[in-house]
Amino acid sequence: MFDALLVTKDDDDNTSAAITQISEDQLPHGEVTVSVDYTTVNYKDGLCMSPGGGGLVRSYPHVPGIDFAGTVEQSSDDRYKPGDKVVLTGWRVGEAHWGGYAQKARVKADWLVPLPDGLTPRQAMAVGTAGFTAMLSVMALEDHGIKSGPVLVTGAAGGVGSVAVAILAHLGHEVAAVTGRPETSDYLKSLGATQIVAREELNETVKRPLEGETWGGCVDAVGGAMLARVLGQMKYGASVAAVGLAGGAGLPATVIPFLLRGVNLLGIDSVMQPYDNRLRAWKRVAQDLPMDKLEEMVVPAVMADLPKLTADILEGQVKGRVVVDMKG
Repeated sequence: MFDALLVTKDDDDNTSAAITQISEDQLPHGEVTVSVDYTTVNYKDGLCMSPGGGGLVRSYPHVPGIDFAGTVEQSSDDRYKPGDKVVLTGWRVGEAHWGGYAQKARVKADWLVPLPDGLTPRQAMAVGTAGFTAMLSVMALEDHGIKSGPVLVTGAAGGVGSVAVAILAHLGHEVAAVTGRPETSDYLKSLGATQIVAREELNETVKRPLEGETWGGCVDAVGGAMLARVLGQMKYGASVAAVGLAGGAGLPATVIPFLLRGVNLLGIDSVMQPYDNRLRAWKRVAQDLPMDKLEEMVVPAVMADLPKLTADILEGQVKGRVVVDMKG
């Protein structure tokens, strides 16, 4: 028996969550059983814990937690042996499949990636899905060529934004960080941001499809009206790696930035990345994410903290990366 945060639903569709003991027989099918060392708290985890599962939970009972790092206990796949360190992000874990909010998880072998040299399980979860997505975004910008000038990061105080700021600064780029919380300015500067942009400056309705060429690239973790405004400010041939929907799924923009300025809009989906790209991204994390900056982002937690933290993240009260010690 081991501890898990189990979300259940009654006959009236009311959901509730509690830390309880379950057995390995209750785990879903998969080739690899992992002893979970660390997991994180992400926005999707908050939604999965909310009434109705935020539209993400497919069936109940359910164990949230969209990523985890740990040690292989059992494996029927030759690629993984007991004792191997592994990390998992994506594949709807914590949504359609039980996730990391349990001390053990059973998943498909194809969903895992060996933990790269130089990363501990704790560090991997300090990066987590958010940081993995940030690295995918930076890689996409690099593949299309980052232009001279500042690289903009929207939603910079959040999980994706924080890591994107740290990576870009470490790689030598001038970084402009967008935040709606002035109290996070010092935090963002400590990660390497050289310019703080108030969210209000980019939340105005788009009046002209093109404005002055300002940004050499952008990691956009917000979307919606802010993304539309940013598109009109990109330098010729620059790219925007779009990862977020916090500002809505709509895009009140025109094709003019794409036609007249050659702007590239790159959609980044961290869920079903091919194995080679996942491994490449995690190796880049180990190589290009400064671990001292990573530690500045970490908010340590234990399993008992999960119910409150998942509620706090929905209210925008969580800054940086919440790393949960599942054995603590």
